[in-house]
Amino acid sequence: MRTVNRRVIAGTAALCAAAATIVAVRSPGEAPAQTTAHVIATGHVASANRARAAAPLGDWPEFGLNPQRTNATGAATGITAANVKQLHLRQVHLPGTADNSAIFLSSVNVDGTVQNAVIVTTTYGITEAIDPSDGHTLWQFTPPGIGAWSGTYQFTTASPIADSSHQYVYTTSPNGLVHKLSLENGQEAAGWPARITVLPAREKLTASLNIADGELLATTGGYIGDQPPYVGHIVAINLQSGQIEHVFNTLCANRHAIISPPTCSASDSAILSRSGPVVLPGGHRVLIATGNAPWNGTTDFGDSLIELSLPNLRLIQAYTPTDQATLNSSDSDEGSGSPALLPGHLALIGGKDGLLRVLSLGDLDGRRHRLPEQTGGQLQILRTPGGAMLFSAPAVSHSMVFVADGGGTAGYYVSHRRMHIAWSNATHGTTPVLAGGLLFVYDMDSGGVNVYHPHSGKLIATLSSGTGHWNSPIVVDGYVIEPEGNANSDSRSGILDVWSAS
Repeated sequence: MRTVNRRVIAGTAALCAAAATIVAVRSPGEAPAQTTAHVIATGHVASANRARAAAPLGDWPEFGLNPQRTNATGAATGITAANVKQLHLRQVHLPGTADNSAIFLSSVNVDGTVQNAVIVTTTYGITEAIDPSDGHTLWQFTPPGIGAWSGTYQFTTASPIADSSHQYVYTTSPNGLVHKLSLENGQEAAGWPARITVLPAREKLTASLNIADGELLATTGGYIGDQPPYVGHIVAINLQSGQIEHVFNTLCANRHAIISPPTCSASDSAILSRSGPVVLPGGHRVLIATGNAPWNGTTDFGDSLIELSLPNLRLIQAYTPTDQATLNSSDSDEGSGSPALLPGHLALIGGKDGLLRVLSLGDLDGRRHRLPEQTGGQLQILRTPGGAMLFSAPAVSHSMVFVADGGGTAGYYVSHRRMHIAWSNATHGTTPVLAGGLLFVYDMDSGGVNVYHPHSGKLIATLSSGTGHWNSPIVVDGYVIEPEGNANSDSRSGILDVWSAS
């Protein structure tokens, strides 16, 4: 059942117009920002449509579209309320499950031909470039030694990322390696791959890759069942050489190199959220969120939102809920949901406890960093849309925020340093995507991509598909692209759904 706050809808236009805009700011070595988010609200739809007509979206180079992971664009995508019900579906068979999101690049050089390419990484590390117009494989990369882990619990769910030159794509494989592949033919670049864990049987490459300040940012988590030992860490890898230049361990944080997990006295602090590292505008700071583990505020940071400097990955500040010990003992990871940047210099984080927490980016712990061993400091706590565990990333456009979980989907607006509900329903969803004036949300439990009016939550269409897990859509250049399937099925085959407007 859908509920709508009509007073909120009436006032949304004014609030959006006054709100700060979250934009993707390019740092050296990053892919250029594709769009600035436009107001999508009652009274502003016409102007948004004119803006979209003037600024078509040609690329979706990484999870969330940009380093800030806004999952939102006001640019034209070729998919509109008028044609979304008439889209044509093509199903592409994959050599594994893509339990993540695809990326899309237009007019790239593949085998001497300039064409569009969809790139996906499957559970066992096979990466494919696919022609979206007919579904045929342009090239395939299979990580050496795949027979050792194919069909087992050991897999990856990280989304790939393209560099700003459109010459390389970076991907992961379950043996703890990050690869740099030529977009022309899928071959590995000289000096690569880069190893980011010495214990890949316990440290999983879970979250999506990001790029900032000439560095590739990659993280580690843990596998289902939380089998120790593992230490969630983030590494900064030189984009050119493949050398690991900086490391931050969320446990044993006083050690600034990749460590063997058994040598750390603590375990289980996974960086597992879909977004992985979220780069702040300007490219000099990054947010990461952690799962269950010990916490002491100095060397151990279980169930925390952590801000680090770039590129050297030094601790700036952190937020930890007051009930961290309970979260840890009950497996209610604070970091299962992805961090989001909100207008007004705010941040949002949600977890498996079914709660969303609004924080001040300038003062995450609410104490201006005077007491580093203290917890709490949030500005607001509210329930997730369905009161369920959160494993998705929000979509943010101006003052509008969209969140989906295993119990519902909701739209919020941000005002006076608080989030306020605009509409909600009981339809399950993964990471929402706001693109071209429409909100796309994949229902992982019942299947299908639901398409909504973002300002009212009114359902416009459902694009039928199979069920999934953490997969989420992208919408770009006349296509809606959604992987199906659950990595935990250990399958060596999968489906990529490609809907087109022509």
